[in-house]
Amino acid sequence: MKKKLVARVLASALTAVLAVTTLSGCTFGFASDPDDPNEVEEEIPIDTSIDTFEYDSSLKGTNISVLNSKAEIQTALEEMAKIFEEKAGVHVEIMPVTDGDSPYTKVVSLYNSGTPPTLSILDTTDVIALAEEKAADLSNEAWTAEAEGYLTEVNGHVYSLPLCIEGRGIIYNKSAIEKTLGEEFDPSEIKTQDDFVEVLEKLKKAGMERPISLAKEDWSLGAHQLQYVYETYDGTSAGAQEVIEMIKDGDLDLKSYSRMSDFLNMFDILKKYNVAQKDPLGADYDEMAIDLADGKTAFWLNGNWAWPNLEEGGAETDDEYGFLPYFMNNDPNDFANQQIQGSPSKQVMLDGQVASEKEQAAAKEFLNWIVYSEIGQQMLVYTCNLIPPFQNNPYEPMDPLSRNIYEKVQSGEAFNASAIVPNDHWSVLGAAMQKYLAGRSDRDELIESIEDYWAEQE
Repeated sequence: MKKKLVARVLASALTAVLAVTTLSGCTFGFASDPDDPNEVEEEIPIDTSIDTFEYDSSLKGTNISVLNSKAEIQTALEEMAKIFEEKAGVHVEIMPVTDGDSPYTKVVSLYNSGTPPTLSILDTTDVIALAEEKAADLSNEAWTAEAEGYLTEVNGHVYSLPLCIEGRGIIYNKSAIEKTLGEEFDPSEIKTQDDFVEVLEKLKKAGMERPISLAKEDWSLGAHQLQYVYETYDGTSAGAQEVIEMIKDGDLDLKSYSRMSDFLNMFDILKKYNVAQKDPLGADYDEMAIDLADGKTAFWLNGNWAWPNLEEGGAETDDEYGFLPYFMNNDPNDFANQQIQGSPSKQVMLDGQVASEKEQAAAKEFLNWIVYSEIGQQMLVYTCNLIPPFQNNPYEPMDPLSRNIYEKVQSGEAFNASAIVPNDHWSVLGAAMQKYLAGRSDRDELIESIEDYWAEQE
């Protein structure tokens, strides 16, 4: 493996073999590609010399807890908690959601036992389900102004801090494309499905027979891919919810809904050029990353959470990777063909039922420290390797995927839409998508599966 530029705490977290599947981002370790014991790892230093954050001395000695459902930052959060305790005198216990557990089930069980965490890092769906009954209202917190456009509201109130932005689209390996074609690759010139197919055909003729890596996992197919049908309705979360309600009520015929056919037209293109076309359900996620890093393929439909996998496969932080949109049609003016999806994927909810006033105050100080302190801002980006949703954070992500999304968010080339779906959406409809991917069902059968699923929802 190549020399990597990663934060020490992040690197140590990634040496374990992880299998984390959430609706927002998924990280898998490499059993087939163990770390080289002779590998030199460089940490990104955190400058602690400047700290203008004002700590509340009356909170010293307070103990709070954080339930963490984003396993790949467990070690990083522990490092943040350690530094915060040194500065604030507040002890922060980071509680992991163990592999295989549902974050929602875990936090509900803790509430039922009377020992809920002070703060819970959850998916947006979970926050919406729990907020009004369990959470403290954070609407008047100052950081809400820094996260404008990325807040989740429940009946007009804010109950959670957006921890990070994650985005997805078609990842490209620029150097692999240029090496194969012998010419410069400008991603901005690809504006439609036809433009994308033209590049695929050129790669095929130049020797890259199947340029697409296409994951077969149900969470990828049922969440990261199928949800384009909802999220490209108008590029907003409200619009995604509107189209979902129309499907549930039977007011929208998916067989005649243009975004459904748009999505499947593009998915069929990905199927045709899939490197695992002969056995699509036998595709290995580890190999997908390695194929893209090695230049066997040029594109991979995925999100910025795939960077640790690419890095384990040999990619380096100075390599040229980026995102293309999921091209829905041949209209170059369609926002879906101009922007990638990027939205706040994890939310931090504050307990409003059991936590004492002092514990709530300490938890709020920890959240403010992440948003406003020079140290917290750096650690969010460099230690946790997250894309900050806060306008006042001046630090840019180091890995090329997160950096590309960060740049697109800043330049208006990302649409902020999150489809709020039931917890079993990705598994049930992911299985239906797997059948379609494998050629075991046709479009009508897939669409009927989607309509049947939503018809059963309340």
